[in-house]
Amino acid sequence: MWKRAVVLWSVVRGDARRLWFALRHPASPAWLKVGTGLIVLYLLSPIDLIPDVIPFLGIVDDLVIVPLAIRWLLARLPADVRGDVDRHVGR
Repeated sequence: MWKRAVVLWSVVRGDARRLWFALRHPASPAWLKVGTGLIVLYLLSPIDLIPDVIPFLGIVDDLVIVPLAIRWLLARLPADVRGDVDRHVGR
């Protein structure tokens, strides 16, 4: 579990920071909070698309689905929130 978290964090570090600042923005939409909660629930849930007991594929599904879901949420942010987040994070 710890190894999976470290690898996942190294993949999504920048996008996770952007998502964190977007969640804290006063004008962030409610659907962003719901979507982020669903991503966290997927990570913590023992039910995956591909079970983690399969040596390589169990981690790869998390490494693909989670970053794609985070980027999908960030791409749908309102323009003013996205601009503020990008300025704050430094992009």
